[in-house]
Amino acid sequence: MNRLVGALLRYFVKGLLVVVPIGAAFFLIYWAVSTIDKALNLSDVLWVDKEGKHVYIPGLGILNVLVVILIAGILVTNVVTDPIKRWFNRWLNRLPLIKFLYSSIKDLTEAIVGEEKKFNEPVIVEVNEFGLKKIGFIVQKDLTSLDLPGEVAVYFPYSYSFAGQVVIISATKVKHLDKNAADMMKFVISGGVSGLDH
Repeated sequence: MNRLVGALLRYFVKGLLVVVPIGAAFFLIYWAVSTIDKALNLSDVLWVDKEGKHVYIPGLGILNVLVVILIAGILVTNVVTDPIKRWFNRWLNRLPLIKFLYSSIKDLTEAIVGEEKKFNEPVIVEVNEFGLKKIGFIVQKDLTSLDLPGEVAVYFPYSYSFAGQVVIISATKVKHLDKNAADMMKFVISGGVSGLDH
């Protein structure tokens, strides 16, 4: 009887290790998609059936987002000229808070998915006299504009979070890692449990 219970418990734990990550991933995706869809879905405002009831069309909010992003990409690539960009920048300069938020989010988005990805140089830095090391990514190699020649800016992401911190440190204290940047980011974000499979 004890063997049977032990075997069932082992199978249960192994099943748990498979089901929980998959379930959590699908739940987070479903939650993010449904939240965006509900926030941006205007079907129940725009459409009314014959009985006067509002009609909600699931997925229309996500479709709205995809269409807006696609149209913005087409316009920025083919229509928006330098004078329009200069006018937009002048308008932003009059609204400091919006400019700060816009430029910060734009820079972060470009760093992750833009043509010039920023988190592509993984490094390891020894942070104290006891040999404690942290994995980070070089985000600025030249800080002479801050009167800090020979120093670099390193971004250290936090585990289980999209947050992190930027540290300025001497370039001589930074050791480059000959590893894939995406794997190293996965390693840090996962708390060190994945990303080093090969």
